[in-house]
Amino acid sequence: MEFQTTDLCDANEGRVRAVTPMFRSFGGRTRFAGPIRTLKVFEDNALVRSTLETAGNGAVLVVDAGGSMRCAMVGDQLALLGVRNNWAGVIMYGCIRDSGPIAGMDIGVFALGTHPMKSIKKGAGDADIPVTFGGVTFVPGQWLYADEDGVIVSEAPLL
Repeated sequence: MEFQTTDLCDANEGRVRAVTPMFRSFGGRTRFAGPIRTLKVFEDNALVRSTLETAGNGAVLVVDAGGSMRCAMVGDQLALLGVRNNWAGVIMYGCIRDSGPIAGMDIGVFALGTHPMKSIKKGAGDADIPVTFGGVTFVPGQWLYADEDGVIVSEAPLL
């Protein structure tokens, strides 16, 4: 997919929202886009796993993990599920682990940072609800575009 978030912002002024710069890119895809799916979880990645086990159909999973820096919410095994099930990417408002292997995978992964500790697995959380962080509300079905310059969201596809 060829695009630049800077060009999309210029061409769609007033129709896109830019997320506050906070993410690092960890996946093998540094540029990705797709319709948004959301999760709201906190230090529990069971729902992340079960979601990435389903067909992504080119969607981007946006995870509001509360900005926690106390454990990882995605590791290489979950990222591999995302690759196998055709997810375009994951935006993690929290941490990941296994950043080395994830860097070689054909999936976009943006996160706040890395942490070696795994999360709990109780299955708590909510799916496909609006979530807000970085000055933007992410609504399931809207579109997300991510690249080296940042993350933007639009009501509908821009390409």
